[in-house]
Amino acid sequence: MCTSLDGYVTTPDGWPAQLADPDFSPARYGFVEFQQRCDAVLMGRNTFEPALGAPQWPWGDLDVFVLGSTRPAGTPDHVVVDDDPQRLLEQVRETIVLPFLLGDGLRLTPAVSTDTSLALESTRRLPGGRLEVTYACR
Repeated sequence: MCTSLDGYVTTPDGWPAQLADPDFSPARYGFVEFQQRCDAVLMGRNTFEPALGAPQWPWGDLDVFVLGSTRPAGTPDHVVVDDDPQRLLEQVRETIVLPFLLGDGLRLTPAVSTDTSLALESTRRLPGGRLEVTYACR
């Protein structure tokens, strides 16, 4: 899942966070390598719909599950769309092991304005290929 630094997964108009980056590409964001380790994807209809206009199907041969009240036009037949969260999760569980979701609780970051400017202060490589990135809010 892509999130903005301030903890949002969509733009204010409902598009997936990564699409706010004008230079977005699945390869640059690591989606290609990440999806090679996945069995399925689960998302809401608003996150799913932009893929219908993509030049190529973003999820390869992964099982795709979408929570939505309607099946968007152009949705491939193999995509499972259901408006009942419990029923959809039952279908997901039949296919894959499902991690738990919290849905509410303490945010990782405080709410900030979209006008907030960020300045990169430092980066540091950590063991195991991780990266520590420090920003200052201006």
